[in-house]
Amino acid sequence: MKKIIITLLMLATLPFSSYAGPKEIMQVGEKLKYEVSFLGVKLGTIEMSTNGTEDYNGKKVYLIQSDIKTYDGIPFVDLKATFNAWFDQSMNHSHKFTSNMKKDDKTWEYQQLLMDYDKMNLHLKIWENKNVTKEEDIKLKAKVNDGSSLFFLARQYTGLKRSIKVPTVIDGQLFDTKLNFRDKTESVEISKIDYPVRTKYFDGQADWEGLYGLSGRFEGWFSDDEASVPILAKMNVYVGKVNIELIEWTRKGWTPPKGN
Repeated sequence: MKKIIITLLMLATLPFSSYAGPKEIMQVGEKLKYEVSFLGVKLGTIEMSTNGTEDYNGKKVYLIQSDIKTYDGIPFVDLKATFNAWFDQSMNHSHKFTSNMKKDDKTWEYQQLLMDYDKMNLHLKIWENKNVTKEEDIKLKAKVNDGSSLFFLARQYTGLKRSIKVPTVIDGQLFDTKLNFRDKTESVEISKIDYPVRTKYFDGQADWEGLYGLSGRFEGWFSDDEASVPILAKMNVYVGKVNIELIEWTRKGWTPPKGN
């Protein structure tokens, strides 16, 4: 599930600003909660929060937090993790990313990524508990997004009508993720909304393998309105395809748009 959040979500540093529609994606105080399930079995939750803004090295950034956890009693899986991103106001790249993830009952792994775009350098540092286990500098060829910021970036371009390859940083490694924005309107049904929701559909391909074998093709349905809230996603892991479905939300003035 750690990488589930990393894919809901994708895009990076092509000149996208010229394609952006008049959407109002970022709203401080927004909270979105998703439930992850496989063949009807509920595995856990993902919560996405926009906590505020700040000045980061002279740049205005949004403070994004993602919390992932499995439900008690799920066999072979006990995941608890918090991710934080410092997301540029352009919604095209991130400046900093941290993660804090439970590895076992005695060990937590903390990871920090610092992006220096003047030097096109990514500094990676990893701790287990209080011990540094890895530190290195990675040369960048383009501005990048982490998993949390990708979630918001993708929301901006559902009407793009083109396919793109996105430089994506995962665990300090650089990969490509392909996104196909089709400007295709579909109605979807989820358990927490008592009518079909009008959405924009997109799909893509992850050219990497994440936790639990997350890789390959994925699909997403975002609300067809100014907020472009992710409603539903489907992704592949070792055991098959998992669903990620919106179950709770806090967003001022937002009501899911009605479909057919």
